Amino acid sequence: MPELPRTFAAFSAAKSGLLLAAVFFASLLTFTGGVRAQGLPLIRDAEIEALLQDYAKPIFQAAGFGGGRVTVRIVNNDAFNAFVLDGGNVFVHTGTLMQANTPNEVIGVIAHESGHIAGGHMAALRARIAKDQTRALLTQVLGIGAMVAGGVSGGTGGRETMQGGQALLQGGTSVIMKGLLAERRSQESAADQAGIQYLTATKQSGKGMLDTFERFKEQEYLTDQFQDPFVRSHPLSVDRLARLNQLATTSPYFAQKDPPSLQLRHDLMRAKLSGYLENPQTVFNRYPESNTTLPARYARAIGKFFKGGPGALEAALQDTEAMIRENPSYPYFHELKADFLMRTGKMAAAIPSLRQSLKLAPNSPLIRVELATALQSSDSAEAQKEAVELLRKALIDDSENGRAYRLLANVYYKQGKSPEADAMTAQAYFYEGNIKQAQLFAKRAQLQLRAGSPEWLKNDDIINYKPQT
Repeated sequence: MPELPRTFAAFSAAKSGLLLAAVFFASLLTFTGGVRAQGLPLIRDAEIEALLQDYAKPIFQAAGFGGGRVTVRIVNNDAFNAFVLDGGNVFVHTGTLMQANTPNEVIGVIAHESGHIAGGHMAALRARIAKDQTRALLTQVLGIGAMVAGGVSGGTGGRETMQGGQALLQGGTSVIMKGLLAERRSQESAADQAGIQYLTATKQSGKGMLDTFERFKEQEYLTDQFQDPFVRSHPLSVDRLARLNQLATTSPYFAQKDPPSLQLRHDLMRAKLSGYLENPQTVFNRYPESNTTLPARYARAIGKFFKGGPGALEAALQDTEAMIRENPSYPYFHELKADFLMRTGKMAAAIPSLRQSLKLAPNSPLIRVELATALQSSDSAEAQKEAVELLRKALIDDSENGRAYRLLANVYYKQGKSPEADAMTAQAYFYEGNIKQAQLFAKRAQLQLRAGSPEWLKNDDIINYKPQT
């Protein structure tokens, strides 16, 4: 199950050359959750990722992103925000997923961010930043030079020269920031237009996108301290909102509603995030016993487990098994049962539920990894062999899964295959963002691997990798 609240996977900063620029110009692209080590605080969950993939796939196809080129990644942060750093990822906060009332609102956010990727906006912004950094440096040199000259000459003329140097410094910075903000606003309007185009091409409404921006329009008048990050990184204006309103409302699909089945999955996602990320009492307040809907029961089952105390596991399992009886073909209720068992050390007992979950969601690499986790806790050679097969299959579809590499390394160590174990450990560290440790284990592995073999070459790539600065 879910590598949700208590386990984070690092998204390597090495995969995003824009990270430094984004942090440098924090007023344009804000990371309220900060950066963990060399990555963002990402979470992984089979159910939520499958839903977001279903949201994004039609939009990405309309935008011309084929072959899995772009991935939606989930950032653990309760603020409403979404952003792009490069051409391969759309980052969405858990706060966005929990606050969005409908699938269409999240789809609208994804469509807007896809417009940024299609327009090459981050590359353009990076080039603009580099250009303006040079310009700012020149302005500083000229301004400081004038101030020094004024200080040397002294007298009234000297003071005027010094004041002119100070004005040059301040004015130059102001012009640069105004230029950046103007370009950013232009990019936002272009992304709006592209987003509506993608929604129309996929016969979906732009109402969700419009609702998202309208909910934040009042925050334009607040200071940064009280604004949501989405407002700071997506500057609004009255004219822009009016244009977006016209684009959205004139679409022939503006009145199109989300299918009930998709709305249910959306509500289940929100319930799951609440259960795993919020305090149990908050969960019970948000989903009281009087609410007998499936999402509410889902959230309460998770809340009961994390509340702890005598009978917590039994109560959570009882609620989960009731949901399974009513919805036997929903893979993620079986996964939930297994997660409760695994978190309480009952690995063997979790295996049947994980097998059923994988049977119902056969293409889920994350469920494969969970089943492998339960199997590799056994000393059985047969179980270890199956775990290896599951992990290797998972890595075909999810090649950056650091946890899968680490589990594979554990199995190889148990089997006495030290070179292979070191190679997998190197991969794990690499995708977790710890390049130094990755290169250390890669060198150890290479000493014992056959030169030129696929694993040797992968480790050679890690050894020769140079992080972008």
